[in-house]
Amino acid sequence: MKRPVSLKDLAEELGVSISTVSRALKNSGEVSDAMKEKVRKLAKEKKYRPNPFAVSLLKNSPRIIGIIVPDIATYYYSSIISAINQAAVKEGYSTIIVSSDETYEIEKQCVENLINFRVEGILACVSQQTSDFSHFEVLFDQNIPLVFFDRVGLSEKSSCVITDNVESAQTATAHLLENGRKRIGFIGGANHLNIVKLRKHGYLQALRDYKIPIDKDLVVCKEIGYELGYEAASRLLALANPSDAFLCLSESLAFGAFKAIRDKGLRIPDDVALIGYIDEIHADYVSPPLSAMTHQTAQIGKTSFKLLLKQIKGSTEIEKKIIPCILTVRGSSVKKAAGNQLEAPKTTPAQE
Repeated sequence: MKRPVSLKDLAEELGVSISTVSRALKNSGEVSDAMKEKVRKLAKEKKYRPNPFAVSLLKNSPRIIGIIVPDIATYYYSSIISAINQAAVKEGYSTIIVSSDETYEIEKQCVENLINFRVEGILACVSQQTSDFSHFEVLFDQNIPLVFFDRVGLSEKSSCVITDNVESAQTATAHLLENGRKRIGFIGGANHLNIVKLRKHGYLQALRDYKIPIDKDLVVCKEIGYELGYEAASRLLALANPSDAFLCLSESLAFGAFKAIRDKGLRIPDDVALIGYIDEIHADYVSPPLSAMTHQTAQIGKTSFKLLLKQIKGSTEIEKKIIPCILTVRGSSVKKAAGNQLEAPKTTPAQE
């Protein structure tokens, strides 16, 4: 493949300096009209396009931010990225988006690559393998602002945007209990993740509130993924006193649990009810449609960028923003779906 045409290529063909070509393209008064016309004509013929990264580095003002997500292909993260991009463009910023593929080592490399790109700041959602945050600590030494969202770390040193993890899980569990469920299984990810700790806490608190005995056998927290959801639900359905409902921490876990229930020959919601943290666009993909705690992804993205921009402009304040989830009741948790949207109740803000 041919490499893009550079200023140097244009300068060599015209027999002038690179600075002359650059000034001509900027319509500088230091270059004659005749030379400007020659440069523009050649640039058009050669299909020259300026390199925004090179230009910004020359100006010593990159106006580029980095975004690190665990999985760039999922709707949840792509929706947040879209909101960040929209907010960034309005402020004159470009974005570099990288994926850790839920892997700690790749995440470390992502941070290093973004530093090398001289980004002005980084927005990050950590991988499910991440329990050591030393690679993010490097950013503080480099004076590169950092804001976490969704799955967070270094809460004493960096601002973050999270959902109302405790309250939303408490609301979802209470909904299942109020619809007659007694053996609610909690299917989560790795226990070191903040969202797992907090959502599990909300689940357990709802059981206490309704005076339901806590059964550790009904809690499965390993990794996040479709197969893990299937395996966890299958295990809980095979107990001598099986689960009659599931609260799943993520979309992939919920869909895995859905298939496990069906493969067991059970009916949803007659035999087993199901709620997951599922994005609105995917909840209707199955029958019955899934009741869901839905993230306000646009607000998460815009708020994350707003906090990062404040730091880029010099703020040293450490802020935590909590974005409520929305409970949407559909056919998977009650026999007749009400379809109502209820905001998770505001209680004590979730603690890291």
